[in-house]
Amino acid sequence: INFCNEKLQQFFNDRIIKQEQALYESEGLGVKFVEYVDNQDCIDLIEAKKTGILDLLDEECRLPSASVDHFTNTVYSTHKDHFRLSSPRKAKLAFYKGMRDNEGFVVRHYAGAVCYETAYFLEKNNNSLHDNLEMLMQQSEDGFVMKLFPMKDMSTQSSKKGGKKLVFESLGGKFKTQLGHLLEKLGTTGASFIRCLKTNFKIEPGVFSGGQVLSQLQCAGMVTVLGMMQGGFPSRTGFQSLYDMYKSYLPSKLASLDPRTFCLALFQALGLDVNDFKFGMTKVFFRPGKFAEFDQIIKSDPENLQVLVSRVSGWLNCKRWRKMIWGVLSCIKLSRKIQFRLENRVRLQATARGFICRRRNLPRIKSFPNFQNLKQQLANIVGLLGKLEKYRTSQEGKVTELQGRIDAMIAKLRAQPVSQNEIDEQYRSLSSAVDTIANDLMTLAKKEAEEAEQERLRKIQEELERERKRKEEEERRRKQEEEERKERERVLREMEERRKREEEEARIREEEERKRQIAEEERDRAERQRHAEEEARRLAAEEQERRDRELAERLAQDSAKPQDVLEKEEAEPAPETSRISRQALPTQAAAAPASAEKKALPDLSKWKYEKLKEVIASGTDDVELLAACRDEFQRRLKVYHAWKVKNKKKGASTGNVPAGVVSGTAGFSSSKAQNDPADQRAQRFFRVPFIRPEDRKKTPCQKGWWFAHFDGSYIARQLELHPERPPVLYVAGRDDLKMCELSLEETGLARKKGAEVLPQQFEELWTKHNGPKYGAK
Repeated sequence: INFCNEKLQQFFNDRIIKQEQALYESEGLGVKFVEYVDNQDCIDLIEAKKTGILDLLDEECRLPSASVDHFTNTVYSTHKDHFRLSSPRKAKLAFYKGMRDNEGFVVRHYAGAVCYETAYFLEKNNNSLHDNLEMLMQQSEDGFVMKLFPMKDMSTQSSKKGGKKLVFESLGGKFKTQLGHLLEKLGTTGASFIRCLKTNFKIEPGVFSGGQVLSQLQCAGMVTVLGMMQGGFPSRTGFQSLYDMYKSYLPSKLASLDPRTFCLALFQALGLDVNDFKFGMTKVFFRPGKFAEFDQIIKSDPENLQVLVSRVSGWLNCKRWRKMIWGVLSCIKLSRKIQFRLENRVRLQATARGFICRRRNLPRIKSFPNFQNLKQQLANIVGLLGKLEKYRTSQEGKVTELQGRIDAMIAKLRAQPVSQNEIDEQYRSLSSAVDTIANDLMTLAKKEAEEAEQERLRKIQEELERERKRKEEEERRRKQEEEERKERERVLREMEERRKREEEEARIREEEERKRQIAEEERDRAERQRHAEEEARRLAAEEQERRDRELAERLAQDSAKPQDVLEKEEAEPAPETSRISRQALPTQAAAAPASAEKKALPDLSKWKYEKLKEVIASGTDDVELLAACRDEFQRRLKVYHAWKVKNKKKGASTGNVPAGVVSGTAGFSSSKAQNDPADQRAQRFFRVPFIRPEDRKKTPCQKGWWFAHFDGSYIARQLELHPERPPVLYVAGRDDLKMCELSLEETGLARKKGAEVLPQQFEELWTKHNGPKYGAK
């Protein structure tokens, strides 16, 4: 039933909308095209041959093991991207959303979407009756029953089907055939349409639902039809029909006009609005209700008819007068055009001669760019020839000859007329020669490229051979380095054992030094006590002498002694004073030999920094003076750095020594004297990891390496290596204020396990970073 409605809706659209708009277009009315919904895709979905739903259903019924699920899946697979077909889960009604996809499908008809359950499709579509039952109905005595089952011509059907095949006739096939016959009959008649509307879903009288009715009108296409009628011309009649209808009402003067002019004069005379009618090619069209108004005016009383006749006569006179005016104007225009051509005949002749010349020389003009292109191609070939090395000489003569031929042909085209056949023949010949040379050059270039590739492969082979030898040399060098590394490890182990022995000896020496210092302190304390007692006796003697002198002066004044007596007394020392002096003489005599044993040194505390630096750098032969200068210099550095640390804020870095060295010297006493000159001049090298103070807050912290070269007890060279920073190199005598101010014993590096390195390792890094050459004095 829905399929029948689709077909009838298509017939309605075709008859009311499509044919009406086709008529407007063929008559040239210029009416705006009205868009409407065409349901042909939905009809094709149902009745298309081999792919329609009805044909797929018949095909499924013919299968020996037909099933509803297979039929439904076939429909989905055949029309998987069709707009009109969807699954029940996408339906708007909740009742159908519970269905599975193989239980049905949804078709979007023009009036709305409908969900079809396919459970009984196969059973209802199978309309074949048993042969015996059909024969029984045909032999009935009731005439009505006999007409329902007419006799079939089996011979005709067998000949059409090609044998004695069983003809399957389904209910869908029958319905489609009958519907086709119905539409054929409707197409040959003048159909009128009646639209039935459901005013409400409750099916109650007197209840009108506006939204529901409007939706039905929209689905049925009535809104589109009404819009087309409002902008179109529903009433129409032919010119001849209108002429035959009203010529009896008009006099013979007007009735003699042709039908189109008659209708035009009639409408102009009646004064009808031009928007109420429109002339086509064969018909005149009226707006709704305007044809009845026109008919009423024509069939009015004779007085109005007389006025109408006079208007028509006046309109005809005006029209004829305008025709005469346009004729005169056309003659004047034609005469002026002839006069214009006479005046411009020279220009016309020049134009004609130019046209003839261009047509005659057109082959030359068209062929000139072709030969220019050949010349450009030959120039490209010359560029390709320049890339050749081995075969260039043999090909240059051919290219030069061909270039001369092309230049000669271009010069000939410029100088004289040439026939089209000659031009074509020359062009083919030159083009073939250019292609031949180009192919030859490409072949030679390819050959040279292959030879160059072979040469490159040979060089690569030689390079690989050299690489193999280089790897063998590297392997030999690596083995040698491995042996050297083992030797260095052995030396390092020996150095570590020596360091441990030195540490033990240093500990014993420190213990002995501590005992010796305690004994020296006791002796110094006793000596200081003795000197204090002697100084007290000396001061008491001087005080007694002063008092004796004052007493002698007073006595001399009292007794008025002569001056010479006083002078004699003054010259003679008092007995107590002589005694004290005699006691002091042994002490001074004892101190004199002790000071003579040790060589007197200058007061280095009064020396300037430059003088100390000069003595240390020059390396004097006086070992004691050099050691004293170094001690004084290190003392001043310690004082400077102590002052610097004191004036820095809390938490700042202390000196130019890494934290690993400073932490290793905590609690170590540096009061030991360097008495052995040989130990003071020993060259030792150390390496300690460190972190720069400004990098400690970064995450992650990156460690660097601090290298030191000690010439004796004090540092001579210092090297700092840190990631992402340039190396820092310091040399004694130039960068003293930036270097480590501690002595070797104070740093404790000699006792730090793994800190000492080989001299070769330090020298390699120092030379690698362009350090100045250093020579120990």
